[in-house]
Amino acid sequence: MPAEWSATGRRAGAVLLAAWLLPSPGAAQEFPRRAPALDRLAQELFAEIQTDQVPYEDLYGTLLNYYQSPLNLNTATPEELRALPLLSEKQVAALLRHRRATGPLLSVYELQAVPDWDVRTIARVAPFVTVASPRPNAVRGPLWQRIKHEENNAVLLRYERVVQQRKGYTPVDTFQGRPTLRYLGSPDALALRYRVSHAHDFSLGFTAEKDAGEPLAWRPAQRQFGPDFLSAHFVLYAQGKLKTLAVGDYQLQFGQGLLLSSGLAQGKGAETITSLRRPSLGVRPYAALLENTFFRGAAATYQLAPRWEASAFASRKNIDANTRQATDSLAQFDEFSSSLLVTGLHRTATEIAARQRLAETVGGGHLGYLSADGNLALGCTAVATHYGTAFQKRAEPYNRFEFSGQRNLVVGAHYSYGWRNLLFFGESGRSLGGGLGTVNGLLASLGPAVDAAVLVRHYDADFHTFYGNALAENTRNSNESGFYLGLKIRPLPRWEMAAYFDQFRFPWLRYRVSAPSHGHDALLRVAFTPTKTSLLYAQYRARLKPLDLPTSLSGRPLPLPGQQLRHSLLLYCDAQPTTRLGLRTRLQASYLRADLGQPWRNGYVLSQDVTVQLARHVSLAARYAVFDTDDYDTRQYVFEQDVLYAVSVPALYGQGTRAYVIAQATLNQHFTLWLRYADTRYRHQATVGSGLEEIQGAARSELTAQVRYRL
Repeated sequence: MPAEWSATGRRAGAVLLAAWLLPSPGAAQEFPRRAPALDRLAQELFAEIQTDQVPYEDLYGTLLNYYQSPLNLNTATPEELRALPLLSEKQVAALLRHRRATGPLLSVYELQAVPDWDVRTIARVAPFVTVASPRPNAVRGPLWQRIKHEENNAVLLRYERVVQQRKGYTPVDTFQGRPTLRYLGSPDALALRYRVSHAHDFSLGFTAEKDAGEPLAWRPAQRQFGPDFLSAHFVLYAQGKLKTLAVGDYQLQFGQGLLLSSGLAQGKGAETITSLRRPSLGVRPYAALLENTFFRGAAATYQLAPRWEASAFASRKNIDANTRQATDSLAQFDEFSSSLLVTGLHRTATEIAARQRLAETVGGGHLGYLSADGNLALGCTAVATHYGTAFQKRAEPYNRFEFSGQRNLVVGAHYSYGWRNLLFFGESGRSLGGGLGTVNGLLASLGPAVDAAVLVRHYDADFHTFYGNALAENTRNSNESGFYLGLKIRPLPRWEMAAYFDQFRFPWLRYRVSAPSHGHDALLRVAFTPTKTSLLYAQYRARLKPLDLPTSLSGRPLPLPGQQLRHSLLLYCDAQPTTRLGLRTRLQASYLRADLGQPWRNGYVLSQDVTVQLARHVSLAARYAVFDTDDYDTRQYVFEQDVLYAVSVPALYGQGTRAYVIAQATLNQHFTLWLRYADTRYRHQATVGSGLEEIQGAARSELTAQVRYRL
């Protein structure tokens, strides 16, 4: 008994000490969960944004799901803890040891007493976690009552519009006797969301969206029922041996994402260690606005035995594709799809003609094993895909090994093993045509202040996986071999150095690369945290990647691959002088050379952010940025703060300024309102944009309004 009292006293003392140390008011037992700074986290997790094709909404959606349904640190499995992209393997292991030694945590403040959990880590994860005792669903009443009384229950409506008139919305005229192309809908963008959910219990929701230029129409024959995009889901958890049941739209993530990773996948970034692993989260609800990263049908996970579980899924939906008729009577297919369209935009007659033209049926399953201590996880996966119309890309040399036909089957196996401060993981697969793919890695804590990561990957040119998203330099896991080495060092208190080097090779041709090629990617970041509420860092990145040179530069009639070299520099300062005022300064620059001996081109952006808490329920955020780039290739992407659930990553090129202001007001316990106005002004330009997006003048302004009603 005295020993028990001693342990209890030590834990209570640690909680009180942590409550005093952490910069948060309130009692030790009631940790105040603050809204996460998602744009700051995005900048820490991604090294440098160089394209607008990455689904950054998945990052925001994943973190917001954790914020709305926080992870219970007393019941979270090792895999669930690893799913948070903010925790190292050493921190996961330390928390599990602390739980085994002392029992459930008394408060989030107790994390201060967990080895390797520093104040900065706790502050980063605090919005996404909670400490609570398990509450069986049976105690909470029938499902309909749990849904009815759930606090996480809200409707959200968003409106967006570009203020200036774009060419696509001007009256139709004629060109050579034919009417010109125009958008068929209004310039207003609308999105409606509803969701009610409780972690590890249920999730129910629907989404409706109309993009700018898309018409609102009732055309059942074309599968349009008002808004262009409709989505709904119902997911039920922990019903005896039935662990998960999903109906409607859902996502799947197993193993390292080589076969199934329809969701958040960070890839290479400023987080050089934890971003390599892929958590095996299984079946998850889908509630985002992206129109091509989900399955539609049903999925279930069943507990076969104490350490074994099986998942099965079936999906059928129509996807956007260009469909063509064969002109050669000896062609393999009379009708085929030559390309998939992933923008999700259906504004013109051409885009509407390609809307949901290709039927896609996907089915498969997963068998998984988890050891009693949670350190060893094994699994095998099978995914079969069938297209209603044959898929066949253009007869170009770089398409020689691309998928062709209507059917594909890919099978694979994955593993994950944690031992002390080491985590071994990997996955291998084989597709129907015989192509192989494999990815294997190691995360290691080499000491109290040193973490390292190694990852080796190889994907054959004829390895085909349509929903895979394992780490790669290519956008798909195909035609690539690579070796990644990451390092993170904390040489002094408040200082951190992170670096990675990635060497990759492409055995076959690629789009705009007319020969087998190779390249590398390297990053170094030095961060300093002078206080608990401030952060400074400098980051340098160098990327050498092959790209065909124009014939005018290569001096040959045929394209010749050159080695495009890009140097990128980022200086960032985040400070909070007072509890109501936040300041962020960012200088971002890049230098680009098409090949050795070619001239350098450059671009930069300098931005200043200010956030002000005007009152308890009213806040303002604003940015003013100046940018100057030589051309579109040196454009700069910068994350912007936007309304809840929205992502803004504009491409800035040319010369000009970018500014925005966003206000958030909580009117009462039910209503929250957001208003955002953004304005980009260009110098030395008579028009902005091109094609149907062209604006007469030198400015482009966007207005966004959003309201959330908590039921």
